[in-house]
Formats: sequence, structure tokens, C-alpha cells
Amino acid sequence: MLSDAVDSFLAQWRRERPEMDPSPMGVVGRLSRASRLVEREVRDYFAGEGMDSWEFDVLATLRRSGSPCTLTPKDLVARTMVGSAAMTNRVDRLVSKDLVDRETDPANRRSILISLTDKGHGVVERVVDGHVANAARLVDGLDRTERIEFDRLLRKLLISLGDTGGV
Repeated sequence: MLSDAVDSFLAQWRRERPEMDPSPMGVVGRLSRASRLVEREVRDYFAGEGMDSWEFDVLATLRRSGSPCTLTPKDLVARTMVGSAAMTNRVDRLVSKDLVDRETDPANRRSILISLTDKGHGVVERVVDGHVANAARLVDGLDRTERIEFDRLLRKLLISLGDTGGV
């Protein structure tokens, strides 16, 4: 059987505290380590594309919302789990790069709409294909059946922790 760094930590706990079952720490430790490794790989991919992960997150959120790829700031905040102050800063930066537009909602002058520009649409369309390929590379150590089961188990864990989506 293959072993990872977490196995050595667990073995130490088992030696030092034989009455304790450290296996839950194994699951959490592996999730944490995997998250850091995956985040680094994703961040490196986006850096190679000349963008930050958060830029892709905002652009992709607008794109997957469907035509006309427009959302209110409130909807963007809800769909990205970023605070409103941070979202305002992010939108400002994307506006300055001509990737999104910010305009008053003609149907409600008190509301603002954030939309992908043609340039932003082109960027997200190009980058999402590479992002999917990179994600496939990152889970290539699992066969299709294992990926399906792992995805099912992660979904179950997230739901048990209160992450029920909603949007």
C-alpha cells in the first residue's frame, strides 16, 4: 500500500495515544493538504494565463449565468462567496482591464448591472478550456469510477457541513 505524509502523522499519534482513533484527522489532513496542492496548481495555471484565480472566478460566474452574462453585484457576491467590499474592488479592477462593464440597470435606476465585455467573454471562453484540462490533469491519479465516487463523497461531506449551494 502506498503511504503519504499524513500516514506518518497518524502512526505517530497511534504510537503516542493508542487509545485514540486518529483516523478523522487523516481525512481532514488529507483534504487540507490536497486543497493546498490543488489551489497551488490552479493558481499557477491562471498565472500562466496572466490572471488571478479571483479574476477567472468572477468572469466564469458571469459567463455561466447565461446570456446576456450579466448579474447584479448582489448576485455576484452570492455566487462567488466573496464579501461586497471585495467584490466592488474586484469589479473595479476588471472594469479597468475592459473585461466587464458596470452600468445602471435601465429597469431599476437604483441597481447596477455587471456584464462581460466582448474581451472578457473571449478571455473566459479561452481560459475555461485550459482550466478544465488542468483539472482533469489534477485528478488523473483516479480512474473514472474513483472520480465519480470521490465526487459523490465530497458532495455528501459538503452538504453535511452546510454547503447546499442554492444558486
